[in-house]
Amino acid sequence: MTPKIVRRDYAGGAYELLVAGGVPPLLARLYAARGIGQLRELDYSLGNLLPYASLKNAEQAGCVLADAIAARKRLVIVADYDADGATACAVGLRALRAFGAQADYLVPNRFEYGYGLTPEIVDLAQRTKAPDLLITVDNGIASIDGVARAKQLGIDVLVTDHHLPADRLPDALAIVDPNQPGCEFPSKHIAGVGVMFYVMAALRAELRRRGAFAAGAAVAREPNLAGLLDLVALGTVADVVRLDANNRILVQQGLARLRAGRGQVGVAALCQVAGREVRKASTYDLGFVLGPRLNAAGRLTDMSLGIELLTTEDPRRAHAIAQELDRLNRERREIEAGMREDALAQLDSTGTPDGYSVCLFDPDWHQGVIGILAARIKDRLHRPALAFARGEAGELKGSGRSIRALHLRDALDRVAKRHPGLLLKFGGHAAAAGLTLRESDFGRFAEAFEQASRELLSAADLERVIETDGALAPAELTLQSAEALEREVWGQGFAPPAFYDEFAVANQRVVGDKHLKLRLAQGASGFDAMLFSHSEPLPARIGAVFRVGVNEFNGARALQLTLEHWHDASGGGAA
Repeated sequence: MTPKIVRRDYAGGAYELLVAGGVPPLLARLYAARGIGQLRELDYSLGNLLPYASLKNAEQAGCVLADAIAARKRLVIVADYDADGATACAVGLRALRAFGAQADYLVPNRFEYGYGLTPEIVDLAQRTKAPDLLITVDNGIASIDGVARAKQLGIDVLVTDHHLPADRLPDALAIVDPNQPGCEFPSKHIAGVGVMFYVMAALRAELRRRGAFAAGAAVAREPNLAGLLDLVALGTVADVVRLDANNRILVQQGLARLRAGRGQVGVAALCQVAGREVRKASTYDLGFVLGPRLNAAGRLTDMSLGIELLTTEDPRRAHAIAQELDRLNRERREIEAGMREDALAQLDSTGTPDGYSVCLFDPDWHQGVIGILAARIKDRLHRPALAFARGEAGELKGSGRSIRALHLRDALDRVAKRHPGLLLKFGGHAAAAGLTLRESDFGRFAEAFEQASRELLSAADLERVIETDGALAPAELTLQSAEALEREVWGQGFAPPAFYDEFAVANQRVVGDKHLKLRLAQGASGFDAMLFSHSEPLPARIGAVFRVGVNEFNGARALQLTLEHWHDASGGGAA
């Protein structure tokens, strides 16, 4: 299906206000097209963060933790197995230990225990860690049975999460989740690591009120939580949450610390093994370079390795772990490539899908990689996609990704209410969700999800639309523009700039067996460009959606365009 290419509109008044305030015209246009209308919205200083007191129960959680530290209780963080969960755990461990707490962690192996604070995880924590207080990060809002089991064992539970709640909440000592009923915290899209950062800020304020940092106190110096913001930035971008104003502050501050060499040694080690310079770190690096390597631990083994990387102070140990994560990520890519071939073969055998959704299952697929596969299929077909792998005892584990027009968790909730007992578990966000069902029910689920998708989507919603920021003037197609854009915060809900224009293809050759290296011409000007995962020759003239970036080779930096879509501008086809 040929996508529709549209240009983002922007308010002229907002553009003029930004330019008058000293914002360069290109950036002003991009910001205005993303809803920025005031200069203060571009002030990413820490003083502009939303106050922790506006996050429901954050102050209560601070009191609970301060009491636990004073009583020398054993605190155990129960982490999730993705980058958000790992960074949230690392933020909690580093802060709690700096405050004098006895803090440890436990991260479930996703293949043995599944997701969240289950009764089985509580029992495991009791056997191996003997906790007085369990603290969930990036999970827990749906752990009704797990919290109940903890209470049976005399263990208190503090839930910190950001996922959407079900109709019932767990009976925890305190729940901190911006999406729980009654929470007026404006940043509903904050990641799990952001929630934990806020809870640690509330705890520090409570300890300060109690004189914990006074002269002669056990903690000699008040810890600087801003030193953890590189972890907050990494988890926020890697979890693909919407970069609202508050999240952009967290990410910008984290990037600033990384670039200044004041980040964690583990994050620096990940950059090194990936061949990226910390001093030039960008949101691209967080989301597409560091995040996948960190996630590889949770996808193929368990996330303990990733958490150790983010909490160690030993540069040698950090480098060794980073190398192992890099190896796991290469293995993950190989597994994913094979699964993608299988999925495309399934789709080819059934013809072009005419449904509103796609559900795929293969008994040989790897449970840790199905989320990535679902994302690839969603992008290819522009439909909500769910991929399933075998779990335990006749169950299937599913992971889904959705297009903008369909809230995936709400769609699954509709299926669950209409077909009681069909879904054994489910949860997630608008764009991503996970679920468990019986293998024998796969066909019935696929039909039920298709029905729900048809009710919630229109045919127009299935048309792929590529939003661009229009053309760049010749004076804007420069290395300096690319460098300026790389320094900014872009991501989910604050889309990285993409442009559209027509070019003559002056030269092209295949590199790396499957990519095209191009020389594009526009009038008297020429531009280097890359088209990845495409080796067939292009026509003499193309229209292209592209991003501008910096190519660094042998110490020289040059402008490079990356093509994301092209079509034949001389009247031929598109790709």
